[in-house]
Amino acid sequence: MAKISACVISYNEEKKIEDCLKSLLPVADEIIIVDSLSNDRTIEIAQKYTDKIFHQKFLGHIEQKNLAVEKASHDWIISLDCDERLTEELQQSILAIKDQLDDSGADAYCMARKTFYIYRWLNHCWYPDIKTRLFNKNTAHWGGTNPHDHVITDGKHIVKLKGDIQHYSFDSLSAHIQTIDRFTEIGADEIIRKGKRVSMFSPFTHSIWTFIKIYFIKRGFLDGFAGILVASLSMVHVFVKYSKVIVKRKLNSSI
Repeated sequence: MAKISACVISYNEEKKIEDCLKSLLPVADEIIIVDSLSNDRTIEIAQKYTDKIFHQKFLGHIEQKNLAVEKASHDWIISLDCDERLTEELQQSILAIKDQLDDSGADAYCMARKTFYIYRWLNHCWYPDIKTRLFNKNTAHWGGTNPHDHVITDGKHIVKLKGDIQHYSFDSLSAHIQTIDRFTEIGADEIIRKGKRVSMFSPFTHSIWTFIKIYFIKRGFLDGFAGILVASLSMVHVFVKYSKVIVKRKLNSSI
């Protein structure tokens, strides 16, 4: 039977990390944690589940997750964020294929992610949010654009598993708004670093399309008032990100 390393990155996650680690215990042969210098009880809680805890000032979501993978002893990696958990159905799906991982021919495995938003589960806005989270570190790595990282595989044979990752995202509107400010700063810097073209119309066109996609195409309206919140704040997120790019470039050009 192949062995699996669970990789988790953390920072001040004392409220959520324990449920995450508990959900990994049935499928993981070791748990690797790369912590960004937490100053709450995150490490104290994590030590109940693993002694493989590494301290690293935050380098970026992609960089931090790749560092965790580098620390893993086994080739097969299951990766979760602290606010995520494996459902029992997903645990059983992983266990069912665990002894065949090395001979399955699959490059990686993906699964749906279902989000609990403030007070209810989202059945449409962000679902099914398909994520590749079980992969072989010799043929896959974390990539994408910070803070929206994703697993990149050398091959294209990705098998979907039954069961969901449960994502406990935002506990309040304030938390969502604070994340928008933080993530748009990171996202804007990434756009500038990559030299992507952004016009004065980009904040409008990208944000309006985001609202249409979430609220109408993905039928977010069926998620009630939570659907309106998610679609509207997602639109704000995109508008602010591209606006920050424009403002930062203007400020740099005036220096």
